[in-house]
Amino acid sequence: MMSNNVNFHTFETQADLIDELSQSIARQLQGAIDKNGKASLLVSGGRTPQPLFETLRQMDLAWEKVSIGLCDERWVPSSHEDSNEKLVKTYLLQAHAGKAEFVGMYHDDMPVDEAEKACTAKIKETLFPFDVVILGMGNDAHTASLFPKNVKLKKAFDIDSQELCVAMKPKNAPHMRMSLTRSAILSAKHLYLHFEGKEKLGVYQEALEGDDMYAMPIRSVLHQNITEVEVYYR
Repeated sequence: MMSNNVNFHTFETQADLIDELSQSIARQLQGAIDKNGKASLLVSGGRTPQPLFETLRQMDLAWEKVSIGLCDERWVPSSHEDSNEKLVKTYLLQAHAGKAEFVGMYHDDMPVDEAEKACTAKIKETLFPFDVVILGMGNDAHTASLFPKNVKLKKAFDIDSQELCVAMKPKNAPHMRMSLTRSAILSAKHLYLHFEGKEKLGVYQEALEGDDMYAMPIRSVLHQNITEVEVYYR
């Protein structure tokens, strides 16, 4: 099962990938600033995007007009080593990009299950509609914090949902999570999927060939006719 909405870009080196991806993202952000006077960028955590962040932060943009948010967050304080907010502030909100506004997901005054509506309201007010969303993918085919066979996936996958955020309890990963919903992700004007390594390429190819989104949540992004997905791989 192939998707006509997926454009696959492959690169010989990480440097080549990062150069082209960062240039593409910068063009999209600049286009949004030129059109609307502002832009929003939603990013993922983990090790894979760190070199991208280190390149993006040096881009000559009107970063003071850019708001940066997260595709998902571990429900831990921003000072915690596992916090995506901490990672993004450490690697992306530096140099030129230090002028950008950061909008976090974590609410320290409420449990994750109670924070879904507050998180949705905050993101709608500050980041929505999304200009650029950059997803990653795990070896288990999760994306954002949409994990395989999770009990909350039916809610998370509802394409007609107005909710942007869903609380998730992973079975095989630490910490409760907050994640963008499928409808939120696919609302992006420009949607990127960035992953690296042969193991993840195998996961990606398996995801393309089947259609069970609950077994491989990345399929909820790859198999749809709403938004084009630009895949960057090395």
